[in-house]
Amino acid sequence: MGEAESSRGSLPAGIPLPLEVRVHGRGGQGGVTCAKLIATVYAEQGLHVQTFGDYGSERTGAPVRAFARVDTVPIRNHNKVYRPHHLVVLDAALLGDDVLEGAEPGAVVLLNTARGLEPFADKHGHFRFAAVDATAIARRHGIGTSAVVIINTTLAGAYARAMGLSWEAVERAFAVQGLERDLPAAREAWETVQVREADPGDGTPVRSAPFPASVIGIAEHVHDIPTPLRTGAWRTQMPLYRSHAAPCNGGCPAGNDVVGFVQALHKGGVQAAAQVLFRTQPLPSVCGRVCPAPCMSACNRDAYDGAVNIRGLERWIGDHVLATPERPAPAAQRRRIAVVGSGPAGLGAAFALATAGHEVTLVEGENCLGGVLRTGIPAYRLPEEILDRDISRILALGVSARTGTFLDASGVADLAASHEAVIVAAGLPRLTGLDAPGVGLPGVLQGIRFLDDVKRGAAPRLSGAVVVVGGGNTAIDCARTALRLGAASVSIAYRRGRKEMPAIAPEIDEAVAEGVKLLLHRQPVRASGQGRVESLDLAEVELGEPDASGRRRPVVTGRTSTIPCDALLLALGQSADLSIVPSFPNVFTAGDMATGDGTVTHALGSGRRVAARVLARLAGEPEPVEERVPPQALVTAAHVRFSHFSVALPEVERHRAGPGGALGFDEVSLGLDGPSEASRCFSCGACTSCDTCLLYCPEGVIHRIGHGYRVDEAYCKGCGMCVAECPRRAMEMVMEASAR
Repeated sequence: MGEAESSRGSLPAGIPLPLEVRVHGRGGQGGVTCAKLIATVYAEQGLHVQTFGDYGSERTGAPVRAFARVDTVPIRNHNKVYRPHHLVVLDAALLGDDVLEGAEPGAVVLLNTARGLEPFADKHGHFRFAAVDATAIARRHGIGTSAVVIINTTLAGAYARAMGLSWEAVERAFAVQGLERDLPAAREAWETVQVREADPGDGTPVRSAPFPASVIGIAEHVHDIPTPLRTGAWRTQMPLYRSHAAPCNGGCPAGNDVVGFVQALHKGGVQAAAQVLFRTQPLPSVCGRVCPAPCMSACNRDAYDGAVNIRGLERWIGDHVLATPERPAPAAQRRRIAVVGSGPAGLGAAFALATAGHEVTLVEGENCLGGVLRTGIPAYRLPEEILDRDISRILALGVSARTGTFLDASGVADLAASHEAVIVAAGLPRLTGLDAPGVGLPGVLQGIRFLDDVKRGAAPRLSGAVVVVGGGNTAIDCARTALRLGAASVSIAYRRGRKEMPAIAPEIDEAVAEGVKLLLHRQPVRASGQGRVESLDLAEVELGEPDASGRRRPVVTGRTSTIPCDALLLALGQSADLSIVPSFPNVFTAGDMATGDGTVTHALGSGRRVAARVLARLAGEPEPVEERVPPQALVTAAHVRFSHFSVALPEVERHRAGPGGALGFDEVSLGLDGPSEASRCFSCGACTSCDTCLLYCPEGVIHRIGHGYRVDEAYCKGCGMCVAECPRRAMEMVMEASAR
């Protein structure tokens, strides 16, 4: 027996659930108590119930309404009843179109009338009709006064009999409400109520179920009854459906629609997600592995139960989407543009231009495309076949490539003469050295060149103690690579603390788990050795006032210590070589050459934005301005109604081996097991058609229109309940004048 069946108790089998009941009466007749009694009868069957009245300033004799709901599960709907399955009418004079509004053919109508069933056969024959003279019964039993007869308990008895509910349930309900004195009147109504089945009017046999077996759920209520009181001119504000910027979108340097692709993955699958993601992201599998994920740092869910693993979802999309995109049609005025450098900025620019239908040539000095993605990121983080797959998608758009060609200023000038525009995205080729004695000894290497040699298969075999100087991603990559090449111990010397390290936090954690030691607040001041580096002197560092980067300025002290060092890898940063950029009006720079931001994602975003600038310049149009969303416009954790969401911890990415496992160059992280993590997204600032506004509107003036909603302005009172309850700030209250 299912849970729903076991919850029905002795409820007649012909009554489907959920059930909605609306009671119509006049002030003083006890309509609210009648609804409460009906709900209590069902509660005595072990069901969940809800009941409330439509309160206002009504006086005795004025029309009033009350509502009851019944279900096998807790009831979250706080709206009024607009599609009743059962109508209880305490005064026959009220029986008009407004009272019957929303009731479908076959619904149950119980009427207090002395005229019996016959007068209502023609107009109301399509309802299952029940009639009882509750006023006469209540008067005989002395309920109320001679002027105002209270008929609520009498009608409750008639309702129970018409629905096939047991008399024992009625007795228990009256006892719960303390109304046992009215049981005789209820019993008389129970025994005398008349019931007539609905007549479809076409000779079709009418079934005997009390109301339609197909119950309309609240999410399908698209035509609600407006409250009879129009707003008039006294409303000062009203709700508007308005999207707000999600912090993850605002935090993505590439300009990706994070909420868009995550929600598309959740609702439409990987191909739908890829359509959104590929508008701005040509390297999803790459960025899904190496991006520092500022979107995750900004995620509002982090304040609840953990940030959504956006990077893992991006990787999952890139790894599972169809490999070859559709080639775009040529632009109406096709431009011929060269891009120098095939790192992330160059690839981003080429992708944006090719997607717009223009002719693009990538010029790369190395023999393979990818720039620093290929030469500077170890295979255990980014396998070459993954990089090749993402690049192949870009080439499939019609991009041509020339490799093995390093250009100087003259070469770039030649390209500018033969193309309408040139975008130079040559990265940061100049390496920063260490100003300390002994750094010229053999065994002192530049970290980025060390990583490049490893990728080329020309890396030295390491042994003994290796020290890496720096705190960025290159330093972490050097340290973990040194372990894999046989170093007995690897340490990272960094002049600030761990929280100031610019490297990706999970990468630092993995390095430590693999055995890398962090020597924090240490600055190398001397390398020593006989014919080769053998030791390193480290000075203690204290942190002073913040510098231009916002981090506390390191102050080197005179306190030093010496550690063994058989190899010293320098990962202290890089700079651009602008000497290769001629001063031509059709030559542009992108990526680290232009911004120096230093991450793959920043470079991708820069390449895309510069491509847009180039096309605007060639078309004689104003260059597009990248609009930054002000912080006050972002959806914050304070805007999210956490109570609407269940706790669900982030899905953890799978790893090939834990701490202590054998280290190799096979990819360490195996990514997410599936796309289910997408369901954790709050969709901050974007409506998901969750029906919360519809359910919480106390006036019932919000209607579903297709995949969205409409507010009936004629009846909206501007109470703001819908905006206050919206789980994700997809609405806001505006002053009446500004809404026009």
